This record gives sequence, C-alpha cells and structure tokens, in this order.
Amino acid sequence: MACVSTPSSTPTRIIVEGCNDTGESPNNSPNGKALSNCSSVESTEMKSIESELSGCDSGVDSSSTKSVDLLMEKTAAIESITANSEAELVAKLELQNRLLEADTKSMKSLTDSTRSSRRGSNSSLRSTGSVQSNMSNTNASSGGEMDINELWVTWGKIVNDWEEYSRKKPKQLKELVKAGIPHHFRGIVWQLLCGAYGSSLRDRYAEYLKQTSPHEKLIRRDIARTYPEHAFFKEKDGPGQETLFNVMKAYSLHDREVGYCQGSAFIVGLLLMQMPEEEAFCVLVKLMQEYRLRELFKPSMAELGLCMYQLESMVQELLPDLYTHFITQGFHTSMYASHWFLTLFSVCFSIPLSCRVMDLFIQDGMETIFRIGMAILQMHHDELLAMDMEEMLKFLQKTVPLKHSQDHDILINSASLVKYNAKKMKRLEKDYLAFKSKETEEQVEMRRLRTETRLLRQRIDILEKENITLADKLIQDQLTRAQEAEDSYQVKQELHYTKQQEQETLDKLDSAQIVIKDLKEKVRFLHVLVF
Repeated sequence: MACVSTPSSTPTRIIVEGCNDTGESPNNSPNGKALSNCSSVESTEMKSIESELSGCDSGVDSSSTKSVDLLMEKTAAIESITANSEAELVAKLELQNRLLEADTKSMKSLTDSTRSSRRGSNSSLRSTGSVQSNMSNTNASSGGEMDINELWVTWGKIVNDWEEYSRKKPKQLKELVKAGIPHHFRGIVWQLLCGAYGSSLRDRYAEYLKQTSPHEKLIRRDIARTYPEHAFFKEKDGPGQETLFNVMKAYSLHDREVGYCQGSAFIVGLLLMQMPEEEAFCVLVKLMQEYRLRELFKPSMAELGLCMYQLESMVQELLPDLYTHFITQGFHTSMYASHWFLTLFSVCFSIPLSCRVMDLFIQDGMETIFRIGMAILQMHHDELLAMDMEEMLKFLQKTVPLKHSQDHDILINSASLVKYNAKKMKRLEKDYLAFKSKETEEQVEMRRLRTETRLLRQRIDILEKENITLADKLIQDQLTRAQEAEDSYQVKQELHYTKQQEQETLDKLDSAQIVIKDLKEKVRFLHVLVF
C-alpha cells in the first residue's frame, strides 16, 4: 500500500532577517550573514504527518504480516488526518509563501544598501529588544486573539499588497499600527506610510554626498551627542556616526532654508536604526515636507510657537487646575514641551517606545505628539500639582521616561483616549496666526517708529555737533573781540600817555621859548649898554 504524499517533505520555516538576540540586522552580525536563530513559523501538522510517513516507510520494508497490519492501520489514520487538514495546510503554506515574498520586498532596499563600500553593512542596525517589545505589545492589545505567526502573516500580506489594503481596510491598518509595527517590517512600513518607498530622492542623495555643506562642522560637533549610549552611534567616526552625518549633511544641502537643526539628528538616528541611509534620507524629506517638521526647524521656529500655543490651550481646557499651577510656578510650556515636538519624544523615551511613537506619528501626524504629551500630563496630574517648577522639570525629563520604559501600551492607550478636536486646533492656529499677524503689524510699526527715532537722533547728533561748533566759534570770536578790545584799550592808554607827554613837552617848549626870549632881551639890553 502506498503512503500518502504531502505538499512538502520539509517543514516550512520563515527566517526573519534583522531580529537576532542582540538586536542587530544580519548585515551587522560579525560574520556578515543571516543568523539562523531568529523567530520562525513552523507547521506542526507537517511535522506530525512527516513522522507518520517515516513510520509508513519502515512498515513497508517489514516482511511480517503484523507489521503490514500495523502499517495499514497507520496509513488509514494518516489518510484521515490528511483529509481533514490538507486544505488548512495548503492555505497556511500559501500564506507563508506570501510572507516570504513580502520579506523579499521589504529587504530589497537592504540588499541594495550593502553594495555601498563606504558604509559597509552597518546602516541597518536595529535597537535591542524592540522586536520582543512590539510582539508582546501587539499580543496584549489584541487580547490574545492574534498570535505572533498570524501577526507576521498579516503584516506580510499588508506589505505585499499595500495600496489595496490601505485603501480598503484603513481602520484595521490603523489599529495594527497602534498595536506596534513588528520590528522586521517597521522600516518598509514607515516608508509606505509616508509615501517615501521607491523615492527618486535616492539618486539625489548620492549627489549630495559629493558636495560640501556649510553646516558640516556643526553637524560633526553634535553627532557625538546623538544617542551616545547606543551601540550603533557610540563609536567615534564609526559607521553609525558616519551614516548620521551623511543624512544630516545631505538634507542641509537639499533644503538650504532649514539647513541643520540639532533636534532633527535624533529623528534621523531613529530612522537609521530601521533602514539604510538612502531610505532614511527619503523618509526625512517626507517628514519635513508633509508632517510640519520643516516649519519647526526653520530658523524662525514659528511652527514651534504655534505648537506651544495649541498645547497650552489644551492644558487650559482639559487640566485647568494644572494649568493654573503651571502659571503660578512660572512653568512655561516651552520649558518642558519644546523637545517633545522637536525630537518627537526620541530624546527622552527609550528606543522601543520612541519607535512606537514614530509608528503613530507617521500615520497620524503631529496629532500624535499632542496626544502623548497630554496623556503624560493627565497620568501624572496629581504628582505635578505637588511640585514646584524645578521638581516638575526634573520629573518630566527624568522620572516620566523611566516610568513608561516598560509598559508602552499604557501610555499609547491613554494617548488614544485624549480629547483631540482637529477643528478646534485649526481654529487655534487661525487665532495664533491672527495674533502673530497683529503682533507683526505692531512690530512693523514699532520698527518704523524706531527707524524714524534713530534718524531723528542722528539729525539731533548732527545739529548738536553743529551747535557745538558754532558755540566754539562764537566763544572764539568773543575771545578775539575781548583781546582786540584789550589791545585797543592799551593803545588808547598809550596814546593818552603820549598826548600827555606831548603836552608836557609843549609846555616845556613854551617855557623854554619864554626863557629864550628873556635871554634875547637881556642880550639886546647888554648890547645897548655896551655900545
């Protein structure tokens, strides 16, 4: 009797690239090859049938009637089992084949990136523990209804037929993203969610790397401060720091108005943990252009002011007593929330939780940051009310990230329950822009008045200088006149003295003439006497 054949004589295994125990991708393993100790999907039914077939073969080789009878009984049992489970096995094998196709699609960019000799194979390093975190979070959120195998099969189908799935089942997709994207699929799903998959910017990225950016010195200085404890980025001038520098440099050349802003390095670092640098650059451009990040990182940072205004309004509406406490303590929104928006929480949360936040951000946009920020304030409302400004700042920067480092779902689920009114946020944006417009008009008027004042002051300075010059000249003229008057007085005195001397001389001359006349008369009288 012939034994029943099976669709495959070898148990089907799906090797998951990029999820070894150390959190490194295969390209980052010491031997540069895929690791065989990854998570796998194995059909238990196939193993059972295979073992039965082995027994079947051994029975055929036996010559005893008892063995033949035993063989027939086993064969009948196998036929019964096969008849009941053959359809299910075929269906599972088909799904597993689709998953393998999805794996091929998701790893295509990783395979291309390994051809770059400068970067080597380290550009797709993954964060340790994020695989286990995402799997456990997804199981918990689905109430145990979807196991790991089914989850991977589902995501494989989604990636393999993204446009169809995202168009027909957006709510289911949103729930899956909320539950956490499996680590192996995260890089490609992020690209698909933001529309960066297959972007033509990859070619431009290669050109940017050949150019020189005016921000290179500043980027080099800040790279060491980006994820300094992470294995991929901690080595000075290592592959992690080099790829981070490349992406930041390329974007500073791609968008010269924004150039380089320090907070963006943490976002880029998070992207580089999931995908090669070319793909990270394409995703960064999408996030900047379509997720309001570009306005955040402009030199004016006008969008950051808007976000602070909107968040403060939400706190005032939803947590009025906490808002009053903040005002009383002088605890301004920008003091604790600016880095939430500039780094998308990546600077304060653990990497697995930061990835969960990025999952939601790429799906829902800036709304995610508002929701998570408000969830933090709501969950720690009572604790914050009992603190002063310095304690609140330290609590939000140090204590809160530690409290949420383990169970991510509590924060994510709390954020989903936050009352977020998109229409009201739009109205707040209009109010803020109107206020800023009025403020701008006032500033323009103030600048005009200041300009006029400056010109008047310059004119006054000129007039004062002229006045000083004229005063100096007047004084000099007065001094000259005084000197002339004094000289004239002296001349008059000398003239008067000279006239006096002249009069005295005339008087003496008259006296002398009288004497001479008397002498002449005496001489004449003597002469008469003599003759």
